[in-house]
Amino acid sequence: MRVIKMLLCFVLVTGFLVQLGNTKVEAATSFYDVKSDHRAYDEIMYLAQGKIANGSLSGYYYPNKVVTRAEATAMIGRALQLNGQQRKTQFKDVGINHFASGYIQSAVGRKIVSGYVDNSFKPNNTVTRSEMAVMICKAFGYSFGNSQSGAAQALLSRGIAQYVNGSFGADIKMNRADTAEFLAKAINYKLRTNPEVNFDKEINVATDSLQVRTGPSTNYNSVGTLEDGETATFAYSVGNWILVKTSSVEGFVHSAYVTSESDDLPAVPSSSSPLSLKTIVIDPGHGGTDPGAIGYGIYEKSVVLDTSLRVKKLFAQTPFNFKLTRETDKYITLQNRVAFAKQNKADTFVSIHANAFNGKANGTETYYYRTAATNPYTNDSILLAKSIQKRLVAAWGTNDRGIDHGNFHVIRENSMPAILTELGFIDNKADNNKLRSPAYRQLAAEAIYQGILDYYKAKGYNVNSLYNIVD
Repeated sequence: MRVIKMLLCFVLVTGFLVQLGNTKVEAATSFYDVKSDHRAYDEIMYLAQGKIANGSLSGYYYPNKVVTRAEATAMIGRALQLNGQQRKTQFKDVGINHFASGYIQSAVGRKIVSGYVDNSFKPNNTVTRSEMAVMICKAFGYSFGNSQSGAAQALLSRGIAQYVNGSFGADIKMNRADTAEFLAKAINYKLRTNPEVNFDKEINVATDSLQVRTGPSTNYNSVGTLEDGETATFAYSVGNWILVKTSSVEGFVHSAYVTSESDDLPAVPSSSSPLSLKTIVIDPGHGGTDPGAIGYGIYEKSVVLDTSLRVKKLFAQTPFNFKLTRETDKYITLQNRVAFAKQNKADTFVSIHANAFNGKANGTETYYYRTAATNPYTNDSILLAKSIQKRLVAAWGTNDRGIDHGNFHVIRENSMPAILTELGFIDNKADNNKLRSPAYRQLAAEAIYQGILDYYKAKGYNVNSLYNIVD
């Protein structure tokens, strides 16, 4: 309890009252080494509220500490809400466990940063003002002629950066205070030295009670709402958020919930909500007192739970919401599995099983429920089944038994695209060898993961970068 109190006291920056139209930021607590008269106080506090910048466990920000390439990339990634889940990268010096591996890989995909010819990223190299200027320009879409001098001018002209002793100070190393100033001013124009932008593009709200916030994430305070059909103007975007203004409110809204004829509106998936609002439920069959099928000394319940937990580790590296009906060896009724998916408002449901018959039957098959009167998502369920079946057969090299209608409770009674896949026959020696193998279970998990991505890609979502997690 004492540790928790210390964290609450020293780390959390709480009680923020940030109005976008006022550059002054008030905070109930702060970092010990960033007093209210610090030159970057407002910018640091603004980023801290959005969980873009953070301090040490002892409550210090260390504003004069130089910033590395990895740290700068992570801060920009958090500002743009890029996928920061740690994962494999393309660089030999950024391993999966590196704190910024996810942000680095995402930023490379967005062409915000790049590596070196020797396949390294050099994450611990420091960043100069000119290098940071280029990163900011790429992250926020500023035209800069692909030159460091052009990037410097882009920031100077917008009031994001200022001259240092009569010049931009291109070779000066960035510290944490400087980085906060650049980034906060790029996000919130009211913090700039010349706080003027043009609200010259029109948007229409396409949802009820759209929250308007002081910054580009749900970590920022709400300052009002816009209603379905309401018109506003917007000035610029930060990631998938846009700065909007009406006669009564100004702030950031997520662009997924507005429409516009402007080409400047950030591109979002063609479906109505971003990936972070999509929930996938994986259902490891059987469990507890119900072992499922048994073959050659292994239980179906154990095989499918291990495989499902491996799928979870993959989806933990994506923006998707991901839930399992069970994560331990416990019994759950069929009714409760369906209820769990509905309560969590799942968008897709995948039940994982292993088959058994006579010892000779073998192969992989996947089922959907075809009666729309019970589950109205027949076509989507078929698409999901085809996507996962194709990936599983390719990964395991098993006999392709295809997809078919199956009258199983968990897919019949569900109110979302739902499938049940049988990985293989546990009482068949060849299939059993795969089912008991950790390596093949990992391949199955990756196949299910990729099959689900294939489904969402076919539905119009941009999931291309998420394939890199297993490639």
